[in-house]
Amino acid sequence: MWLAPEEVLVANALWVTERANPFFVLQRRRGHGQGGGLTGLLVGTLDVVLDSSARVAPYRILHQTQDSQIYWTVASGSSRKEITKHWEWLENNLLQTLSVFDSEEDITTFVKGKIHGIIAEENKNLQPLGDEDPGKFKEAELKMRKQFGMPEGEKLVNYYSCSYWKGRVPRQGWLYLTVNHLCFYSFLLGKEVSLVVQWVDVTRLEKNATLLFPESIHVDTRDQELFFSMFLNIGETFKLMEQLANLAMRQLLDSERFLEDRAPPRSAQPLRNISALKRDLDARAKNESYRATFRLPGDERLDGHTTCTLWTPFSKLHIPGQMFISTNYICFASKEEDACHLIIPLREVTIVEKADSCSVLPSPLSISTKSKMTFLFANLKDRDFLVQRISDFLQKTPSKQALPAPQEALGQPASPTSHQQGAPTASQGLLKLFQGNMPMEDLGAKGAKEKMKEELWHIHFFEYGRGVCMYRTARTRALVLKGIPESLRGELWLLFSGAWNEMVSHPGYYAELVEKSMGKYSLATEEIERDLHRSMPEHPAFQNELGIAALRRVLTAYAFRNPTIGYCQAMNIVTSVLLLYGSEEEAFWLLVALCERMLPDYYNNRVVGALVDQGIFEELTRDFLPQLSEKMQDLGVIASISLSWFLTLFLSVMPFESAVVIVDCFFYEGIKVVLQVALAILDANMEQLLSCSDEGEAMTVLGRYLDNVVNKQSVSPPIPHLHALLTSGDDPPAEVDIFDLLKMSYEKFSSLRAYDIEQMRFKQRLKVIQSLEDTAKRSVVRAIPGDIGFSIEELEDLYMVFKAKHLTSQYWGSGRPSAVRRDPSLPYLEQYRIDASQFQELFTRLAPWACGAHTPVLAGRMFRLLDRNKDSLITFKEFVTGMSGMYHGDLTDKLKVLYKLHLPPALSSEEAESALEATHYFTEDSSSEEALRQEEREGAANENIQEKRGEEKGNSPPECRHYLQMWAKEKEVQKETIKDLPKMNQEQFIELCKTLYNMFSEDPKEQDLYHAIATVASLLLRIGEVGKRFLGQPGRKLRDTAPGEDEPPAPGPPQDPAREIQSPAMGDPQARAGGDTQLGNVPQESQVVGQGGSGEGQGSPSQRLSDDETKDDMSMSSYSVVSTGSLQCEDLADDTVLVGGEARSGGTVDADWSISFEQILASILTESVLVNFFEERVDIGLKIKDQRKVERQFSTSSDYEQSGVSG
Repeated sequence: MWLAPEEVLVANALWVTERANPFFVLQRRRGHGQGGGLTGLLVGTLDVVLDSSARVAPYRILHQTQDSQIYWTVASGSSRKEITKHWEWLENNLLQTLSVFDSEEDITTFVKGKIHGIIAEENKNLQPLGDEDPGKFKEAELKMRKQFGMPEGEKLVNYYSCSYWKGRVPRQGWLYLTVNHLCFYSFLLGKEVSLVVQWVDVTRLEKNATLLFPESIHVDTRDQELFFSMFLNIGETFKLMEQLANLAMRQLLDSERFLEDRAPPRSAQPLRNISALKRDLDARAKNESYRATFRLPGDERLDGHTTCTLWTPFSKLHIPGQMFISTNYICFASKEEDACHLIIPLREVTIVEKADSCSVLPSPLSISTKSKMTFLFANLKDRDFLVQRISDFLQKTPSKQALPAPQEALGQPASPTSHQQGAPTASQGLLKLFQGNMPMEDLGAKGAKEKMKEELWHIHFFEYGRGVCMYRTARTRALVLKGIPESLRGELWLLFSGAWNEMVSHPGYYAELVEKSMGKYSLATEEIERDLHRSMPEHPAFQNELGIAALRRVLTAYAFRNPTIGYCQAMNIVTSVLLLYGSEEEAFWLLVALCERMLPDYYNNRVVGALVDQGIFEELTRDFLPQLSEKMQDLGVIASISLSWFLTLFLSVMPFESAVVIVDCFFYEGIKVVLQVALAILDANMEQLLSCSDEGEAMTVLGRYLDNVVNKQSVSPPIPHLHALLTSGDDPPAEVDIFDLLKMSYEKFSSLRAYDIEQMRFKQRLKVIQSLEDTAKRSVVRAIPGDIGFSIEELEDLYMVFKAKHLTSQYWGSGRPSAVRRDPSLPYLEQYRIDASQFQELFTRLAPWACGAHTPVLAGRMFRLLDRNKDSLITFKEFVTGMSGMYHGDLTDKLKVLYKLHLPPALSSEEAESALEATHYFTEDSSSEEALRQEEREGAANENIQEKRGEEKGNSPPECRHYLQMWAKEKEVQKETIKDLPKMNQEQFIELCKTLYNMFSEDPKEQDLYHAIATVASLLLRIGEVGKRFLGQPGRKLRDTAPGEDEPPAPGPPQDPAREIQSPAMGDPQARAGGDTQLGNVPQESQVVGQGGSGEGQGSPSQRLSDDETKDDMSMSSYSVVSTGSLQCEDLADDTVLVGGEARSGGTVDADWSISFEQILASILTESVLVNFFEERVDIGLKIKDQRKVERQFSTSSDYEQSGVSG
């Protein structure tokens, strides 16, 4: 890159001059590239420790004049290629111009001006940069890419100086945090440490302090533990690492697809400096925290925040806190957690005005709303700017017809009008419809208590406001803990959960969803229908079509809105309770708030969120109830109870009227309440649980306790609790009042904070998702057929390599077919897939047959052989099947795989057009390819069943059994013999010989293998010629001469292969033709190379090379059949054939010539060196280890290597 010219007084310190002219010098830094000695070693160490290499690249160009001792830096480069490009530009564009100047001062002035002009031209389209030095950051990013072999798509987020503890010795170096990787590099006195860890492989990330590792960051993967310390700002570093690891877990979880679809499009402007990408992550973290604190919609974006005070009329005080401004809301949070929270939607704002400042009330700002409430903020910094921002957002706020307030809406029909004809609709809470308006006086003491609760809430509304803009204080929480009256429950749930804001922002959305989803069939709707009548069947509201139809519409609409979740068991129970207290539309938006904000990832197909909170519950049990924790772990109870408790918010395990009180608190306080109550339940039963001997006994204790949690203040008719009443013949336990249980939970466990829970959620999410990935890996390995040949460990290692290759397509290959985000609803075997280019990379590293430049051709053929459904992607099962065919089995099995790689569909039409007829006879291998055929048949059967699934849904069981029997028959494996393989024509045989030649090119017994394959090929050519004579085709003149005789070709019919396939042994050894080794539509430039010869004994298998011919590895013997790359064929025509070393045009292959697999096998068995080659065992474990080493290490294209110094 070009640099703004700076003076350099000592030009040769730590630098070596490589090129020079009268005006410029190109230098390389000592310790970079080849050589360097002890000086280079010390310089390399200094560069890493002091980060001088981030400011000074390995190469630079200096401007100099003959009489001056001052040099000026004008360019730097991270590679020789980059710096050479700048050097050539200077020589071509400036040297001639500079020679005209007479004054050296003028020369320097001109050069500096020119370089400044180039830099200005390059930067004219860049956005204004922040405080960070973009040049330094860009150098660090280039260094990172080159050091670790990262592509352009891998963005550096930030880098930090730190120490990596290797054993008990700290290695000072640099930690690079990229979007997808954690990288560390250190070079100290010849000791090099290079680490690359994918964020998706991190299983634990903690910040801790011990005697051995003072204030360090601990990173765990499945294979290693890493400790980093001595950070300048460990807090900032750890926070960034948390964010990046969390993003990686989201990628594995695949829960972002739905949210990303609704997110505003990102700017296409590339990120160019340190602040851009890091600022984006920081903003994302602040947005998530802001939305979680105030329960705002998922698309709300925080614009900024400032300190201020808020006048609270109920306490006559100015409360200090922070004001938050976003696109649609003004929010306030006090410094004291429970003092005051306030949410003001901009749609409610009528007046924003600056009041007069005074010493008591500096910089006041007054905001009035439609509900006749006025909020007074003071002590605002830069009040004018704040007012302008609010004004800008107000202008963008759509002026829609205001929806009625929640308290008004509850009495109005709010459900959609476009429902199925004849289906009843629930326009208000089902509880009101089925319970009626029973006078409170008829309920006695309970009615009086309920009346008093309502009065207390009305007083609260009068003092603190009602609706969205209500002041939320400790007084509000105290009222919630005492129980929300039934008449206000729906309204307050909507407000506290934030569902009201979303419902107002999307008028008509639910009605539209219902209309679109009705009549649509899916797996989710099938599960919904199955569970409809299991949703609170004891409640009268769900014993008739009104409640059932409302529940069906809400669940189906949500499954249609969010197909990633669709439907999960337990959603029906929660939704049925929401319908009791609100209309269909209100219940829908409450369900949205639950699934997408308050209980994230709870209701996906792997209930990850519930498992995460289960891990938090176990951790809290260890902290608060240590004496019980170990016992519960031994019994395995926590895993059994917590999912049912958390997924249904206790609604399925407690009497309804008691559990709904917990739901009240949950909507106000979040998951904290559920965890507190769960801990209180364990604490209340501690003595009995400690005396339990097994899981069943512990479950009985807890079940009986929960069955007897009662709500003595409930005014609803008692609903029979159908949760199994677990009794052991003893007296039933004493009743527990739900309000006493809540009080105890707050008294003993109120130290829980929302922030702490989120920190624990991150930690547990790493553990849970990695555990699920391990489970998926084991499931995939178990699904691989037993005859595949690989051990369990080898399959697991192959799976990790395969998965890593798939993930790279998501990192950097947005255009690849495999880059499409995986669908976690698919079977584990089909979730990760790779395309042809990725398979080629793995094939090159893992295949036991090294074919040099021919490897991409062979990889392409293997990919086509494995790609059953022609979607240009293969699954892990197909991948290991292909690998197994090359690694396992005897000589016959391996030769069958090799044989099939030279028949269609593996051999493409472009490679062998004359072999197309073989596709009709192509069959599969019974041993190494058996799993492939089974997979194809399973796929075909699945397609048939899927096509008929909808129309066959109502068919009788016998028809279903018919399909199952048909499927079972198709899965029966028929043993394939070698006679089932089709014959190979001449063109395919030539390709096979070409592959064999390349396969032996890197073997220690290379010459012996060449001799053997030449002998076998010669024999097979004669066998094929003899076989052709027995075809007896009319119109062909049978040749009586020997195949090796040199006679003019007969005109008309295809040439005799013995004529076309001649050996150049007696002529120039270089006169050999190579085939087209590239995939695609490129025609083959040369089809065959001769075998045999003219003269006496030239076709004899016993013929051997002369000493001169064996000296040159690049020249083959007369027995070589095909040589790729040994002859440049650009000047030959497509149909050119070499005969006896002489090029001539004409037909290239004999269409009647063919050879069978048995003949090839029998011929190869005559050569022991070939038999030994194919029967030699290769350890795939070593190749997997090598693949992991090179996966993302030093770039092969880089010319920067650390030189080793001995002694």
